Amino acid sequence: MRQFDVYANPNPATRKAYPYIVDVQHPVLDGLATRIVIPLGRPEAFHNESMKTLSPVIEYQGEKLVLLTPQIASIPVRLLKNPVGSLSHLREEIIAAIDFAVTGT
Repeated sequence: MRQFDVYANPNPATRKAYPYIVDVQHPVLDGLATRIVIPLGRPEAFHNESMKTLSPVIEYQGEKLVLLTPQIASIPVRLLKNPVGSLSHLREEIIAAIDFAVTGT
């Protein structure tokens, strides 16, 4: 598994609002049974509200999505089947969002 790979949301109940999740866990932790992920949500499901640093709006597959850093979670690695893409080109923005969530700066 690669850091910043994007997966289809494995939960059908939340897939409409959160179509994708991005794996943010570093490969050095590949031996764990879980992965740290951040959901990518459709802005309209969140009243188009976002804090630019904490929850940046990104474009993926021609769609604007919000990186919902406050909803960071871990999920079992077995739920992540095949990546559908990568956000590695947005590494700095993703790490800045996580850093802001932890440090507030």
